[in-house]
Amino acid sequence: MALVVLAPVSASAIQPSPREQFRLDSGWRFHRGDPPGVEGRLDYDVRPEVVQSADGKDADARPDAAEKVESTRQVLKLWIMPTANLLIADPARRHARPSAAPGAGDPGSDVAFVQAAFDDSNWDEVTLPHDWAIAGPFIADGPYGGMGRLPSWGVGWYRRTLDLPASAAGRQVFLDVGGAMSYATVWLNGHLVGGWPYGYNSWRVDLTPYVAFGGNNQLAIRLDNPPGSARWYPGGGLYRDVWLTLADPVHVAQWGTYVTTTDVSARSATVNLRVDVDNAGDRDARLQVATDIFALDPHGAVSGKAIARIAPQPLDVAAGASARLQSSVRIDTPRLWGPPPNQQPHRHVAITTLTRDGTVVDRYETRFGIREVRFDPDRGIVVNGEHIPLRGVNQHHDLGALGAAFNRRAAERQLEILRGMGVNAIRLAHNPPDPQLLDLADGMGLLVIDEVFDSWERKKTPLDFHLVFPDWHEADLRAMVRRDRNHPSVVLWSVGNEVGEQYTGEEGAAIGRRLSAIAHEEDPTRPTGASMNWAKPDMPFASAFDTISLNYQGEGIRQDPEFEGTDRIRTPPQYPAFRAAFPDKVIMGSETASAASSRGVYLFPVSPQASAPIRDGRGGDSTLRQVSAYEQHAVDFGSSADKVFAALDRHPYVAGEFVWNGFDYLGEPTPYYDARSSYTGIIDLAGFPKDRYWLYQSRWRPDLPMAHLLPHWTWPGREGLVTPVHVFTSGDEAELFVNGVSQGRRKKGPYEYRLRWDQVVYQPGVLRVQAYRDGKPWADDAVQTAGAPARLELVADRTRIAGDGRDLSFLTVRVLDAAGRMVPAAHNRITFSIEGPGQIVATDNGNAADLTAFPSLERDAFSGMALAIVRGVHGQSGAVTVHARAAGLQGASINLATSPATSAPRNR
Repeated sequence: MALVVLAPVSASAIQPSPREQFRLDSGWRFHRGDPPGVEGRLDYDVRPEVVQSADGKDADARPDAAEKVESTRQVLKLWIMPTANLLIADPARRHARPSAAPGAGDPGSDVAFVQAAFDDSNWDEVTLPHDWAIAGPFIADGPYGGMGRLPSWGVGWYRRTLDLPASAAGRQVFLDVGGAMSYATVWLNGHLVGGWPYGYNSWRVDLTPYVAFGGNNQLAIRLDNPPGSARWYPGGGLYRDVWLTLADPVHVAQWGTYVTTTDVSARSATVNLRVDVDNAGDRDARLQVATDIFALDPHGAVSGKAIARIAPQPLDVAAGASARLQSSVRIDTPRLWGPPPNQQPHRHVAITTLTRDGTVVDRYETRFGIREVRFDPDRGIVVNGEHIPLRGVNQHHDLGALGAAFNRRAAERQLEILRGMGVNAIRLAHNPPDPQLLDLADGMGLLVIDEVFDSWERKKTPLDFHLVFPDWHEADLRAMVRRDRNHPSVVLWSVGNEVGEQYTGEEGAAIGRRLSAIAHEEDPTRPTGASMNWAKPDMPFASAFDTISLNYQGEGIRQDPEFEGTDRIRTPPQYPAFRAAFPDKVIMGSETASAASSRGVYLFPVSPQASAPIRDGRGGDSTLRQVSAYEQHAVDFGSSADKVFAALDRHPYVAGEFVWNGFDYLGEPTPYYDARSSYTGIIDLAGFPKDRYWLYQSRWRPDLPMAHLLPHWTWPGREGLVTPVHVFTSGDEAELFVNGVSQGRRKKGPYEYRLRWDQVVYQPGVLRVQAYRDGKPWADDAVQTAGAPARLELVADRTRIAGDGRDLSFLTVRVLDAAGRMVPAAHNRITFSIEGPGQIVATDNGNAADLTAFPSLERDAFSGMALAIVRGVHGQSGAVTVHARAAGLQGASINLATSPATSAPRNR
């Protein structure tokens, strides 16, 4: 162990790294479809024929066995698979690139789109990240609801030139792809470099052997996104950042550092650092490796002087080989990373410098947090000695109207809204995220379950990941863990979600054990899990993982009498059974609830049940394609929030829950597959909270004085009719008033999480509630009957944004009456316009049934609200004005400002 050294190095003294990274966001040309004559010879592999769509299939339907298909024509699989070699532990299992026939070029070298002479000037100019399908138009007819009714499948090509100066000769040149959907193949100067099938992972190809230094190099990337490949909207294209990395032949390997922290206390902590170094040169290298550790400020910038230093240590790396160095350093009175409100997410960076013959050849940043995480079967997750009940949600990868193209500000907005509800944990469903999302979670102190696969060898949709799982599972899992293991927010690796191998006994369990072992090889500090919606405690599958992750089984699946005799999954509550079988393992609800609702839509009659399935006349309307916002209804295998809360309270050893789901997402629109997006979010697709938001807030932020009334109180035609009123509050009792007349004071009983007045008779006026805690006034809420729509209100979440072509402002439009009250059922058509250096990139309203294309500048209000998303023009700054207008109403305008902004690249 190296001794702690208080180094004189300060933030201002940090030298630029010899490693150079360039984000390749501009200069791309894009085209859908192959040129004539390709006829499948650029396919990764031959795929099974899709004879039946999986659209509308029950989400918990039993996965099917894979189909066997033999390749009878040239495919690119053997040329692509060597890309994974450095992520395959056993050298004997690595792949050899086929030798080209004499006089023949690489596969695809004769295709026009890979050749430098091809004229792509009539292709679309695009900026990355890019989702080729999100602009639509939506597909109104056919079995496409599961994938969001957007044309995400098919072939797409991206081309750009790379100008690599002669002075760069002798350096390594890598292309680092954050995510490409999917079956990517890369050519440079007509040579097939490599690729990656799985659309959600980050990956690297080495361009060095094919680079012509001192001139332009033609880069071409082909993607081939299959139909029927997902149960939700996957997006299409180069939808995450792509980087060009130039490094010395002797350099820190891809994701080549690994930080762990041990012996953590308020007094001291040990930081353990492992560094892997590659030598791609033709001579052995003797290096000195040193690391300086700095604290980061809340914005992630290096702050002050180094707090510790690992003194230079020698490392010999043979030519064409790799070497590893391990060292440790103690830090006194460390600033710990932990979840708010009782802890703060302090972060650090280790800056590792490689020196050869007195010359710095590489400098590499590793961001991390100092924390101790323990999994206690009786308490759940304990961070730095504090028990943290999991108040989590599941999140899919799309960003609503922006689609799959990752945007940091859009993701940050989602997390901010969730945090306001009391969320302290995120499960990433069901794939590795953009790494920037983990950066955000690190900075906010959120706990994360990082998940890699939704299917293994058995399929859920005809062309999902099961097609490549046998060949690629090791590389994909190692890639996720290596990339993400330094993020302090990540506390558990999930290696599967509701996989079909739950049904295959010991055979399926063996795959689970293999995946767990791979995760432990890459990171022995975190446990593994795989979410189970069918496997029971007496089955082999459950024993393959370090934790018990249950989807819906904790509170029971389809226990209502109407499901008796059906062939669907029916499971009584399982928390006690798993507790008895695995008393030494943490148990959590990895998916709970799957309740559904449409923001602001209240359907009658109101169910007397706390939790009920969705049917026409019972919480649902298939003509309107809407679900009641009284928040009592769930998909058939799910439960209301109230039912889940009761199950958790009855079983306090459960670590907590991850609700399905935080935000509505594109695709999987159960129960109405002719819609575009899901109904199960606590927050709608536009980012507007549904009533359920305040139900969760009342439980997850118990010290926040709050009360929330539903429904709205504008019901022309319901005068004199019973209109039930429900109240969500962090208080323990409340009194309801209609026009000042008390409707009674009620107290929450055991396992009750809302207060109900089910016999209230509607009369226009004021509905008000006064909530109490311990007999004292705690919080209140009121809603008033609104008049006719009279004007629009326009509010921005941020009025100043960077003019970098990425930063965003989210503008909310509300339809108001003459007195300034929101009109809750307004659906006026709103037209948006903009002046100045800004663009309206998308609009939305949160209505799952609205098939208006997202780029449209016209949008109907839904339940009185709509959204516009504004982006600054890259490289420009100045005043921006956005206008919202609607026929017969007074319009609204808002002023924004854009300012120049720059951001330095980091290690990827």
